[in-house]
Amino acid sequence: MATTQDDRTAEPIRGGQSATQQALEAQTALLPYALAVFAVSLPAYVWAGSHAVNAVWMTGTFAIFAGAWGAFYGVVNWLKNPDNAANTVQRGRVQILSALIWALAVAQIAAFSDGAGPAREPLLMTALAASVVIIFFASPWLPSLLIVGPAAAAGPLIALFSRPEDKDLASNAWGAIALAMALALILNRILRRQFSLAAEREILIADRAGKVEEAKRLAQSKSDLVATLSHEIRNGLTGVAHVLAAAAGRNGRGAPSREQLTAALDAANDLIAVLNTTLDSETAEAGRLSVDTRPFDPVALLRDLVLLNRPNASVKGLELTLHVPPELEGGHAGAALADAHRARQIIANLIGNAVKFSVRGRVEARLEITPSGRLAVEIADTGPGLTSDELERAFEPFARVERTSAGTSGAGLGLSLARQLARLMGGDLTAHSAVGVGSCFRLELPYDAQAVAERGIEAVEAVAPDPSERRTLKVLIAEDDALNAAMLRAVIEQLGHQVVHAVDGRRAFELAKICEFDLLMIDGRMPNMDGPATITAVRGLEGPGAQVPIVAVIGGDAEEARECTDAGADAVLRKPVSVAAVARAVADAVAVTRREIPTRLTA
Repeated sequence: MATTQDDRTAEPIRGGQSATQQALEAQTALLPYALAVFAVSLPAYVWAGSHAVNAVWMTGTFAIFAGAWGAFYGVVNWLKNPDNAANTVQRGRVQILSALIWALAVAQIAAFSDGAGPAREPLLMTALAASVVIIFFASPWLPSLLIVGPAAAAGPLIALFSRPEDKDLASNAWGAIALAMALALILNRILRRQFSLAAEREILIADRAGKVEEAKRLAQSKSDLVATLSHEIRNGLTGVAHVLAAAAGRNGRGAPSREQLTAALDAANDLIAVLNTTLDSETAEAGRLSVDTRPFDPVALLRDLVLLNRPNASVKGLELTLHVPPELEGGHAGAALADAHRARQIIANLIGNAVKFSVRGRVEARLEITPSGRLAVEIADTGPGLTSDELERAFEPFARVERTSAGTSGAGLGLSLARQLARLMGGDLTAHSAVGVGSCFRLELPYDAQAVAERGIEAVEAVAPDPSERRTLKVLIAEDDALNAAMLRAVIEQLGHQVVHAVDGRRAFELAKICEFDLLMIDGRMPNMDGPATITAVRGLEGPGAQVPIVAVIGGDAEEARECTDAGADAVLRKPVSVAAVARAVADAVAVTRREIPTRLTA
């Protein structure tokens, strides 16, 4: 997570509060010792006071001391309450006021001593010693020292300086108080340094504990990732390997049947889906997943997905329906504000799960505008349903509900990733379910009734161009990975186009200079000259070659897509490619030259 300026300034503030708390705690810990000192000093004060001429005032002094002791015990009991002790400001005020009670007691002793006759000087020295004791016990907390210390020393010093004959004694007393204050300030400085170090240590311990917990969480996530991928990859590749072995004629087996080929294709597609979801989840977990918010038509997107999933639902005997309110019909009723590719990913996952886990009944997709003006997409099914605990577990990464998911493939990341994506786009994904009745998942996204949806982004990926408009294109593909190049060539040739392959960006640029192509498909990351550099170089050519449609073929990184579109790519195709996605990207890129749709679309 990125660190902001507020984050950087928060730690010293927390440290200062902790140091203040420690100073108050240290002062509180000295209270019993302060009471013990006064208790030990009391007999000496009583003996000296017995020689005073004002015996009645002496009795009043004992009453004042008793009141001060009672107030101190009250403060000690008040501090035993955790709520009181935790309030630093209030606690500081109470401790200063309680210390001032003793300072006033010392002041009245000084006043009593000033009229004590022959016992005047011993009693004034006793009062001065009491003020020094108060200064010492106030030293842990600087505000208390600066307020209580001078207040405690004021009474004896005023009494001593009030008579000219005590000038030398008063000067010595003033020096003693000054020395006591200086030593107390030095002690306070040392204690404050220790308190600050302790506060910083507490912060470091807390940060370390957080880092350790984060490391444990990431380690567990990586462990779950490895366990999930190893299981899914092993199962998927085993099925594909068996079919390929049959096709190769090994072990005396005949050619694979259509059913075997279909099963192998399904296993490969499931494996690709698991890998894509896992990579997206890991990217989101690391905080690097980004979304491209643009207005799109949610009705068209949902209709496309319902159309694509209807064959699978029909095979299982399920009815798959779509309900669109009248205010969203007509294609001009505003647009959803989100990443159309990610919204499609979420809704496709929800519909796919509903069809996968429902044995009988129906699956309904519903659209509505909420009272708060947001778009809500609900996918309801008549599947097995989930308990509240199972529903909560379904949204956890790598967690699968064994009661309902037995016998089905998947990494247990779909719902977790879907909720992360929804919240990243300013929306949310919630659900409610009942065992034996079914489940309903609700996706909410920002919506603007005045926005105009962009065309091309939410189009059906599975729909190929109209055969009446299809023409053979001469396509240059630039791809350094031989396997990726072979797959892309096979898909493009399957669509009826001709292919020329360049092994890197520099070779692609040289071919684009001397040959005429109808379309360039350029990998985003290549040696010698990467995708953005190649696209920039082609756009810098003179003549018609600079206007050729370009499709950037990327690994799915948002920054890579941005670099390619900024360089001049007309469309972006994410790996791994499929026939439908390539057909859509080719159609969009070619349409750019005809000015039928906006440039720089994402397939």
